[in-house]
Amino acid sequence: MSFVFAVPEPVSLAIEGSAERFAVRRIFCVGRNYAAHAAEMGGEVDREAPFYFTKSAHAVLEGDIMPYPAGTEDLHHEVELVVALGEGGAVWGHAVGLDMTRRDLQAAAKDKRRPWDTGKDFEGSAIIGALRPGPLPAGGRIALDVNGARRQEAPLTDMVWDVPSLLEHLGGLYSLAAGDILMTGTPAGVGAVRPGDRLKASVTGLAPLAVTIGPPGRAPQDRTSTR
Repeated sequence: MSFVFAVPEPVSLAIEGSAERFAVRRIFCVGRNYAAHAAEMGGEVDREAPFYFTKSAHAVLEGDIMPYPAGTEDLHHEVELVVALGEGGAVWGHAVGLDMTRRDLQAAAKDKRRPWDTGKDFEGSAIIGALRPGPLPAGGRIALDVNGARRQEAPLTDMVWDVPSLLEHLGGLYSLAAGDILMTGTPAGVGAVRPGDRLKASVTGLAPLAVTIGPPGRAPQDRTSTR
């Protein structure tokens, strides 16, 4: 089979202690899954059912530099627990992640009752650390520091919808499969970052994630194969 253009390499994530990679299929993100964050954004938690938005695989960024994205003057951090799914949509592993958000574009879309795509789904907006296979230890906490100062922190038990509940609900809407990623929402304390800011994200039991906001530019997208 031949193609008009070179076929992109699969987007993938590092796995702790392994030379193998985790190929990313889709990214689902949970909105307003911490009540305090929903309140700080002027909204309420929907306790009838969780809601979702998506990011394309091209949003994944590995590495320690995120170029400040085009089209925004209000880039926000949102630290999240990331769940990686294996065969049959079962939990395969976990990582720390950052759902980076062009907040001004998201707010404009909300005001006009339009989709959030330009605010949420852009190159480099899903920063994900190394995956750790297996279950997550109980009693964990999630946190984010910016330039050494704590911005976000909460116990994972503050999630309105826990991971099993999210997967049960999401599995009723999509055929979940190996390679799917779930970003489970962010606690209160989201805020703006600028070029030069250093972000350090953590979840108990997982490898920490550190990234610096770089000058304006484009996130690396050289995933093209000439096979």
